[in-house]
Amino acid sequence: MKVGSIEFIIGIILIVIGIVGFLVALNTFKNSPFNKPITSGLYKISRNPQLVMMYIVSIGNCLAIGSWTALIIFVLSIIAGHFRILGEEERLTEQYGESYLEYKKKIPRYFIFF
Repeated sequence: MKVGSIEFIIGIILIVIGIVGFLVALNTFKNSPFNKPITSGLYKISRNPQLVMMYIVSIGNCLAIGSWTALIIFVLSIIAGHFRILGEEERLTEQYGESYLEYKKKIPRYFIFF
């Protein structure tokens, strides 16, 4: 870890952005009705904003500590998380039906294009 390096500073900025975004997404989730998909706040641009924000925090951590090992573990966790999300989407389709399928057409799984 090189405190003061550009990688460290960018990492810290990403950590802060990720934590703030996570808290915003969590608040939106908490204040949303239970019986339909969430379509407000960060959920307008991602079906999984809490997860995306935690990924941003993790990228920031990898940069701040300058660890290739942490980056490899992070990539493996993204792969495992993706399969968890696929299973969750099946359950949500069963729970919400057509309204969730319409939501999936409008909102990307992770962010903007992905």
